[in-house]
Amino acid sequence: MKEEISDKDLLVRFRSESTRNLAFNQLIEKYQKRLYWHIRRLVIDHDDADDVIQEVFIKVWKNLSNFREDSQLYTWLYRIATNESITFLNRQKMRASESFEDHAGYLVDKLTDSIYVDGNHIQMKLQRAILTLPEKQRIVFNMKYFDEMKYEEMSEVLDTSVGALKASYHHAVKKIEEYFKHNE
Repeated sequence: MKEEISDKDLLVRFRSESTRNLAFNQLIEKYQKRLYWHIRRLVIDHDDADDVIQEVFIKVWKNLSNFREDSQLYTWLYRIATNESITFLNRQKMRASESFEDHAGYLVDKLTDSIYVDGNHIQMKLQRAILTLPEKQRIVFNMKYFDEMKYEEMSEVLDTSVGALKASYHHAVKKIEEYFKHNE
């Protein structure tokens, strides 16, 4: 089994012209799966998640040499993935000129029809409940529940206060509980 390269070593290698391509490939290998599933929980569809992750890595390629290391590399990557996912969803909504409720219904249909989703009844019900949340609450819930991110990390990624994130998560949980009560 390969030894995982540290982020610091990846950055050093990326900044050297002779090892840049290798370092970028190693970065993709190290983080692609985690970023893909974060994106996938936001955009729902496998093909859409593939499109978004490609956009993420294009943006990373263009900006990695300017990475100031004010945050952890993964936090920076996660922020880009989150922003690209939100941008993708907003473009979809604008193209369709639909309300939030209509767009959430569209995402539920995509989730149900996806050949890549293999969940039991409860998992599917949870995913449907999550899709009824307002976008910000859905993002916060996914980051906390699935990615087990700390509020401080989320605060860096979303540029939002810890208190606001805690409130968003609390409201999301309450709405999901209500969804389960009324959709048995």
